[in-house]
Amino acid sequence: MGLKASDLLGTSQVGVHLAMVGRVLFAPLQISKKDVAALEDCLGLEVAQMSIGGSALVGSLVAGNSNGIAVADIATAEEIDHLTSFGDVVVMESGVNAAGNLLIINENGAVASPVLPQEGLDILAETLKVKCAAISIAGNDTPGSVAVCNNRGVLLHPDVTEIEVETIESVLDVPAMVGTVNFGSPYVGSGCVSTDKGAWAGSQTTGPELNRIEDALGLI
Repeated sequence: MGLKASDLLGTSQVGVHLAMVGRVLFAPLQISKKDVAALEDCLGLEVAQMSIGGSALVGSLVAGNSNGIAVADIATAEEIDHLTSFGDVVVMESGVNAAGNLLIINENGAVASPVLPQEGLDILAETLKVKCAAISIAGNDTPGSVAVCNNRGVLLHPDVTEIEVETIESVLDVPAMVGTVNFGSPYVGSGCVSTDKGAWAGSQTTGPELNRIEDALGLI
């Protein structure tokens, strides 16, 4: 299992660029071949490079599991067609379209932002083939930015409430822990990406923070 602290594309906010979706890791076109090889070695997944609407913020705009994928509506027809080779695709409408920021997804469930309408939640649950619940986390309506998960655990913003933890654990069916990345940032989803085999966080992430990530996501 891999565990690495390193920047990508000049930023420690690696989670905004990378999206773990089932058995593939989506990454921007701008990632170098060297970094692609390092990501595959650390995280144990094949990297598929792409853009979403020409943007490198793939991690903020895509989320999903092995059954389906949610993507922002800025994605082009060609990009959506590419995504369909990895699963069923649901396009999120303008205003609530930053899928990676608005969703936390594993193979068991999906935690969504409360800004999403019930109709959207129903479509997501059907596409991803999992239960779906909408809650805020520690006062944030962008759960994807304040949580990172795999199929072993979930790491959450330190100010998450007990009720929120119970809901998240129930929906994702994994144990939760709290922690930080990048020398104290609570935005663990923006600063880290994880698979069942490894995690990659920004370069400012400390040793104790990496240990916490390792524990929370069952990477030991």
